[in-house]
Amino acid sequence: MTVAIAPIGIAGVGGIGSNVAVNLVRSGIDFLRIVDFDRVETSNLNRQFYFADQIGQPKTEALSHNLRRIRPDLRIEAVLARIDAGNCKAIFAGCDLVVEGFDRPTDKKMLLELLGEDRIVVSACGIAGSDLAAIRTRRLGTGFIVGDFAADCADAPLFAHKVGAIASHMSAIILHLRGLTHDCPNR
Repeated sequence: MTVAIAPIGIAGVGGIGSNVAVNLVRSGIDFLRIVDFDRVETSNLNRQFYFADQIGQPKTEALSHNLRRIRPDLRIEAVLARIDAGNCKAIFAGCDLVVEGFDRPTDKKMLLELLGEDRIVVSACGIAGSDLAAIRTRRLGTGFIVGDFAADCADAPLFAHKVGAIASHMSAIILHLRGLTHDCPNR
């Protein structure tokens, strides 16, 4: 099933952003706008949707290539830019839903403050460490935040299974909002 309303924006395509993107594409979303300024590094390969032969490439370019290998007809707008308060609204113009995939709390705050009033923002908080039991979702206005709300990457390492689990929770929220979930009723 393919549904395209407006592009889903993804702000930062590292661990959270690249994994949400692959989940969405594999689930039928056909229009994304991915934005990042960074390049693929060796340290990214343990938890991000990139490969060793892509080291040094812009993440937006590498992710576009990888997603089109899954779905050749994918409509993807790849924007190589550092998102800041001066360009955030313009970059995500036309996106009614934005995934926040930033590393720094100040960038997360900026994006939520600038975009959170007029569109849905799905964000992450507390993605480090290995414990999955504390992952939960909080609603904040029209937005959603997923994580354990405690484990910071300055204090604990990032593991693929936890980053992926949080990205999967975020993807489920987006698919539900787009009307693409078909959950079975309780029996």
